Amino acid sequence: MSSAHDAGDKPLEHWVNTGPFDPYAVEELTPEQERYYMASQWQMMWWKFRRHKLAVISGLILALMYASILISEVLAPYNLNSRNARHIYAPPQSLHLFHEGEFRGPFVYGYKFRLNMKNLKREYQPNPAKVQPLRFFCLGDGYDFWNLIKGSFHLVCPAKGGTFFLLGTDRLGRDMLSRIIYGTRISLTVGLIGISISFLLGIGFGGFAGYYGGWFDTMTQRLIEIIRSFPELPLWMALSAALPVTWSPILIYFGITIILGLLDWTGLARAVRGKFLALREEDFATAAMLMGARPRRVIARHLLPSFMSHLIASATLSVPSMILGETALSFLGLGLRPPITSWGVLLNEAQNINVVALYPWLMMPVAPVIVIVLALNFFGDGLRDAADPYK
Repeated sequence: MSSAHDAGDKPLEHWVNTGPFDPYAVEELTPEQERYYMASQWQMMWWKFRRHKLAVISGLILALMYASILISEVLAPYNLNSRNARHIYAPPQSLHLFHEGEFRGPFVYGYKFRLNMKNLKREYQPNPAKVQPLRFFCLGDGYDFWNLIKGSFHLVCPAKGGTFFLLGTDRLGRDMLSRIIYGTRISLTVGLIGISISFLLGIGFGGFAGYYGGWFDTMTQRLIEIIRSFPELPLWMALSAALPVTWSPILIYFGITIILGLLDWTGLARAVRGKFLALREEDFATAAMLMGARPRRVIARHLLPSFMSHLIASATLSVPSMILGETALSFLGLGLRPPITSWGVLLNEAQNINVVALYPWLMMPVAPVIVIVLALNFFGDGLRDAADPYK
């Protein structure tokens, strides 16, 4: 083996500063170094989060999906309850740009329909003779915007006298794409309301139990053990079935969200309790108490920020579990019920395997469930890493 000291090799140069040493000298920082050292914790969290590309993409997807619930009526091509009796179980229509080599803009071909008298199945075929161009920023089906303002403005509409069933229709001839868009509003807000209830209970019970201990800690732990001893899905089903059938759809909606929140706080409460038991003995917490800080200030300003990354991860992982819980309950017929429309309610119509085999587009509500759950998990990973910017 050759080395740096072999014959003919030039020795490495070693530079030594021969100037006098000044122990009080301050090294001059570059603008980039000064910007880094002077940054706040939130700025450092944002810089680190931006480096997590998958989390940024997931955050954009979540932002678009949550923003869409504000204008569901405008985005949907049809009204939620619009029925087309001539197109029951119609298959999805494909988008096209060119017809016979000529650019025609976005359009769909109309249906060619026949009833098969042997199996009594409706058979649809695209009819190239019916070119139906789509209309954008148009007037179509009427609706009540957030049940407050009447309107008929849509982002996209079918051609006059035509159809636009991008994801097909259901057993009543209702557009599946429009129903999925409307269902997004319910399914996504269930998770937000449920996690708010869960966090209030988890941080409240877990924080007081870990900070004060004593009989309150003992009672909280026994309550958590009792709740966690029940199988989760059967307990959800039992409580959901206990909701009165005479309740209005709005009461059923809030009842389901409260049930999901009341059953999901136990894991967070245990985690918060364990962290508080460890952190309340740390020097910074002891110093704050010796300086006269009240317990509420010690908890809010010193203990909670110390494990904020864990809280963020718990929140982002709990939201998809609640969305899946509502979807499962509605799929089994024990959650939300029509006329409320959610992804689970839409999937409830696809329980029959024969229906799924003949009309597979009825399973399309599964796609947004998968997308939102994956996006929330990736987004939570990015937030959890960004919450510890010094690592």
